[in-house]
Amino acid sequence: MQINLVPEKLRRHEIPGHVEIINGHCQLPLVKIRTPWSTAEIYLLGAHVAGFQKNGEPPLLFMSAKSFFAPGKPIRGGVPICFPWFGNRDGEPSHGFVRLAEWQLVKTTAAPDDTVTAHFALPPIPEREAWKNLRTEFVVTVGETLTMELIAANDSCGETLEVENCLHTYFQVGDAGAISLTGLQGAAFDDFAFGTGSARRNGDAAPLRIMQETNRVYPDNTAAVEIRDEKLQRIIRVEKTGSKSTVVWNPWTTQKMPEDFDQAEHRQMVCVESGNVKQNKLSLAPGNTTALKVVLSSQAGC
Repeated sequence: MQINLVPEKLRRHEIPGHVEIINGHCQLPLVKIRTPWSTAEIYLLGAHVAGFQKNGEPPLLFMSAKSFFAPGKPIRGGVPICFPWFGNRDGEPSHGFVRLAEWQLVKTTAAPDDTVTAHFALPPIPEREAWKNLRTEFVVTVGETLTMELIAANDSCGETLEVENCLHTYFQVGDAGAISLTGLQGAAFDDFAFGTGSARRNGDAAPLRIMQETNRVYPDNTAAVEIRDEKLQRIIRVEKTGSKSTVVWNPWTTQKMPEDFDQAEHRQMVCVESGNVKQNKLSLAPGNTTALKVVLSSQAGC
């Protein structure tokens, strides 16, 4: 019989029939949520949403079969939180340090409409003194849709903080070569594919199809995006507020990937990421707050 090693201070956030807190992969604390429409899984490591699935549907989120589940290592798949920077930074972890930290579960609530909300907070990290005044929270609401909100406040007295944020969402698809992405037609983008640096390109007139390595940043773009999946006969809709950047990524077989990703898995995923990155980075003045909100929904169709 497996022993539940979850401490009592976490177990007090359980809600019978709705919220259970267990040992997940490699004994990492995992919040499991159930609603009449769906289930979700969120690790405290990185406040990482690792699963969302509507009843009778395939999983909405892709998780790598080779993902690490270990302290100090990022989880591959689901929804990594990229913050307070996006991409690589010399001598620093890619996509920021918050996805490597264990977050605090502050509270859970079950609403009268049967949605369930889990509220997480990033604790102080002693080795991150430069960011000590950045108060960061993550709120996940599970129901017929999945809603995620990343909130950051600058609590300093006089220092403006420059930050990037992004919810790096991996979506499960039937076949990456048999999907189309609508909502970005005509929008210019910066192309980072094939490791050649960035190049500004004019937007496509037709919906985007993933037929090769794809690594695009659409700046100054607030549009909703739909993933039309011919194989799974499903439409996934990504709606966002507080976001001026959209990133679309699939490594295909040409981008060298770390050992936590099997290159063949590129056929089962596509990333559509919402945030404020590169030219859309944020200047957060003292006393100001920023909120990035993403709502994911799905329906039958193609």
